[in-house]
Amino acid sequence: MAVIAVNDSNFKSQLEGKKVIVKYFADWCGSCKLFAPKFKRLSNDERFSGIEFLEVNAEENPESRKFVGVDNLPFFAVVDNGEVVEGTSTSKEEYVVKMLEKLG
Repeated sequence: MAVIAVNDSNFKSQLEGKKVIVKYFADWCGSCKLFAPKFKRLSNDERFSGIEFLEVNAEENPESRKFVGVDNLPFFAVVDNGEVVEGTSTSKEEYVVKMLEKLG
């Protein structure tokens, strides 16, 4: 499955009735850039086929950022049917996998 770029105007509609992981990033964030190919690879992992992978530019979308309380980048949030399950700032793939497994 592809990683879908969302913004403040379509963010909430992308969460309804779905299991979602959201990656928050900024263009200037080196760790965010390094994690991008890992996130794309995880989105294609069969173990997570029922989960949608979204990405949000945290600097350009303040409402989406506030929704989960982004405090550092990269920041990942898992959302189940519009409700935040967990959110954390990390650049460790193992931690993101654990978040996905809890959601799955």
